[in-house]
Amino acid sequence: GAYSRYDARRHLIVAEVNAISTAYLRLDLLPQERQPALRAKFREYAKSRSEVWRLLVDREAALAEIARSEALQRAIWADAVDATQDETGGDARKLLLPALNEMIDITTTRLVAIQSHPPLIIFLLLGALSLAAAWIVGFGMAKTERLSYVHAIGFAAAMTLALYVILDIEYPRYG
Repeated sequence: GAYSRYDARRHLIVAEVNAISTAYLRLDLLPQERQPALRAKFREYAKSRSEVWRLLVDREAALAEIARSEALQRAIWADAVDATQDETGGDARKLLLPALNEMIDITTTRLVAIQSHPPLIIFLLLGALSLAAAWIVGFGMAKTERLSYVHAIGFAAAMTLALYVILDIEYPRYG
């Protein structure tokens, strides 16, 4: 489960990059005089989105950067709507605005995905399962005359490694 959520988050990164790229390319449909200001806001927006994920370990800084990204989204949307207002054919409006909408929507999807984790009870059950397995193995080893340190250490190492990998994949930003 941890890996499937990790993989889904990776796919959402690609989807967001593609959405931003598509919307940026569709700025070519706007009148030449309107493009430079929007392109500058897009570059600032892309930097801001990247910064959100870099700052994720610092909750307050990440929330501030998310607010900045949302303000840039609103400014880009307002400028794009304004730039397509006087359009006669409507191609830019029909192609640019849906791409911008997708670019904005994917941010919510990514935020929900990064916050989606199994409930605490799952992690507690995983820990309890590890302890129960250790208890059963311990009883099995108690029947022998001599303790097999290789098996005991190997079992402890395998369980520790499995728990570490699961938690590391589930929470990759925290290491």
